Amino acid sequence: MFDPAELLRRYAVADRAGWHLRVNFIASLDGAATHDGLSGGLNNADDKQVFDTLRMLADVVLVGAGTLRAEGYGAMRLDDDAAAWRVAHGLPAHPVLAVVSSRLAVGPDHAAFTDAPVRPLVLTHEASPAAARLALSEVADVVPCGVDSVDVGLLRAALERRGLSQVLCEGGPHLLGALIEADAVDELCLTISPVLEGGAAGRIAAGGAQATRRLRLAHVLTAGDMLMLRYLRDGSSE
Repeated sequence: MFDPAELLRRYAVADRAGWHLRVNFIASLDGAATHDGLSGGLNNADDKQVFDTLRMLADVVLVGAGTLRAEGYGAMRLDDDAAAWRVAHGLPAHPVLAVVSSRLAVGPDHAAFTDAPVRPLVLTHEASPAAARLALSEVADVVPCGVDSVDVGLLRAALERRGLSQVLCEGGPHLLGALIEADAVDELCLTISPVLEGGAAGRIAAGGAQATRRLRLAHVLTAGDMLMLRYLRDGSSE
């Protein structure tokens, strides 16, 4: 396991007042984003420690509705030690959960909404199903971010209006594809799991127009044969 203070030093963002969108993913050696359909099949306790640290540092955790369903998300509730650390550093005890969804195929009875310690956000568009928007508005703030699709620029504006400038995106691949297309990724945290998967598992990014975005390597952590890589936008002063 890593020293918690060292992880905080490694992953701290110098200017918390500014906008920073961090993405966290795991992949196999041959580029698979999942094992048996789930990213959790690739990780271990060391990767989970980094995962938890990134959540502790975030104002908001951004996730696509498909990933919310597939990965079995519960409420965005940190453990007592993490919540206490946040309060001691002038942050709310828990980050906000923001779910990105076009079809709104997630019900208001999902545990991510019903057990949430902080009212979540649902970021959608004006053409999403009106009945679903109304139902979800009982348990979350439903925010249109576009006319017939979710616009990344409007998504950012919606979060910034709420003072949520430190963003952690946990997927899924189509959301990351949209962020890459919009040149919205400031940081990628990528764990390389020491396995070969083969099969038909997808990459960490899918969809969106092809776009080359250069990042620079900020650090490499090792835990046995597992690698934790941190990449920052080229030219970043972090």
